[in-house]
Amino acid sequence: MLLALCLAASALFAQEPPKREFRGAWLHIVGNQQIKNMSREQIQDWFVQTLDALEAQGCNAVIFQVRPQADAFYASELEPWTRFLTGEQGVAPDPFWDPLQFMIEQCHARGMELHAWLNPYRVTSNDREQLSPEHLYYKKPDIFKRYGKQLYFDPGEPESVAHTVKVIADIVTRYDVDGIHFDDYFYPYPVKFEEFHDDASFAKYAADQGFEYWQKGDWRRNNVETLIHAANDTIKAIKPWVRFGISPFGIHRNLKDTPDGSGSQTNGLSNYEELFADVPAWAEKGYIDYIVPQLYWRIGHPAADYDILIHWWNDMNYKGQLYIGQSIGTFSEPDLDNPAITQTARKMQLVRDLPNVDGNVWWPGWTLADPKGIALPDSLRLIYQKNPALIPAYTDLDAVAPEPVASLRAGSHGLSWKPVATDDVLQQPHFYVVYRFGAGEKIDLSDSGHIVKITRGTTYKPAGKRNGKYRYVVTVVDRCWNESKPSKAIKW
Repeated sequence: MLLALCLAASALFAQEPPKREFRGAWLHIVGNQQIKNMSREQIQDWFVQTLDALEAQGCNAVIFQVRPQADAFYASELEPWTRFLTGEQGVAPDPFWDPLQFMIEQCHARGMELHAWLNPYRVTSNDREQLSPEHLYYKKPDIFKRYGKQLYFDPGEPESVAHTVKVIADIVTRYDVDGIHFDDYFYPYPVKFEEFHDDASFAKYAADQGFEYWQKGDWRRNNVETLIHAANDTIKAIKPWVRFGISPFGIHRNLKDTPDGSGSQTNGLSNYEELFADVPAWAEKGYIDYIVPQLYWRIGHPAADYDILIHWWNDMNYKGQLYIGQSIGTFSEPDLDNPAITQTARKMQLVRDLPNVDGNVWWPGWTLADPKGIALPDSLRLIYQKNPALIPAYTDLDAVAPEPVASLRAGSHGLSWKPVATDDVLQQPHFYVVYRFGAGEKIDLSDSGHIVKITRGTTYKPAGKRNGKYRYVVTVVDRCWNESKPSKAIKW
């Protein structure tokens, strides 16, 4: 199967992979039942092995779930420790350690970003889960609603928004995260024959907020937008370089529901109508920095065709960057034109050819480190992500390139360099990019094939013995992925 994939891909991807591309992996915690039975060393070893595998496959960002159910996979004074770490909500790890801090350090050591993934409103996943006595639910029960077998914050209650924003501010202040990330859980996914009972908050607030009795849907969308706007303002006030991204369900609106014809030619659940999330509006207003629609379907799906949806998101060309949420399992579906191969090559061709698509995020990311017969990890490592890649620059936040390294030296232990000192946090080095060229090659930073390492450190040891066969240059990448001019070239 991998041979067939490589043969198909070779015709489509004769060129090197792009130099800039977001290559993320979602690492989820919710529902995990193995971590609670593992020691600190076992968990850390598993995380390290996973990150090593993701780095080898060319990934440059990890979206790590740190707040699955109004609890914390990190040290917090605002919410209890998550049950998915120790088995009981509110119980701290013993011996103590901080998984978020550990993952930030490990990601940055590999030249990868870490985006802290929060679920804004979900509190439980079923009616058997026990909340910690210290949970906010017992202090302010009026701002929560039961729906189906789950418990949620009521998005219509201003205190729900205030608390969530406070949690975000705490993370951004205390941790060196590169982004804050929400997935698709806003108002809950519909439960058949059951209404989300927010009549009380609608009666309390809607009229004063300018909504009539028949505008409940608009009021709900405004509630969610209020959270998004407040979250982004808070993030940028603390650290202007930290990005805010949303990963919505893949269908914004169906064509049949849009009189102006703006919806996609699909027939599925709608973010706008059923989850009350108007993600494109948030992008156009500058409240979010990137969108990752979850296009978890195969090409040719009768209700939600991947091909139709990726073109729809590309063609709408909303502000901010667009990454595609990819379900790894769908990449093994047979190609429509040649069932002997999978849909991998066609899906990746769409990502690379469409001008407004800036990368991918893989779901579930753990699978890339534990493939169990799935060919995608090998195809990423050998074909599609075989070279390291820089994340596309967030020039809306900062477009100024940092200063190049002050010096680059070669010694018996490899290369070393020093950054130029600056008090401007936005221009300080976040990572360094090491390029290698043959003795007679032109220095061309646009070719990803010359990138050998993206690193936080200020040293690099080339493989093999020092023989002067290659020349190396180093650039600086700042917090928003603006790249400096190259250093002088040096032989090693």
